[in-house]
Amino acid sequence: MTIVWAISACMILTAVLLTGYRTLRGPSTLDRLVGVDAIIALATCGLAVWVAYTLDTTVVPAIVALSLVGFLGSIAVARFRVRDDQQ
Repeated sequence: MTIVWAISACMILTAVLLTGYRTLRGPSTLDRLVGVDAIIALATCGLAVWVAYTLDTTVVPAIVALSLVGFLGSIAVARFRVRDDQQ
């Protein structure tokens, strides 16, 4: 079963690296916003894998808080962003 945890952690790490590259190279602010949202979702998934691996449920409130902060941050940026061509 440890192999499953290691494979899932490697897959999440690979996804974070690819998403980080996309976030840094994004041609528009919306591409960067989607990249940051994906990284927050992957961090949430990583914490969930950690909880499943260690059977320690004290991290679950952090997962909920991270999800809430990511959602509210996305809404705030999407609401108040300026178009890229108007800079």
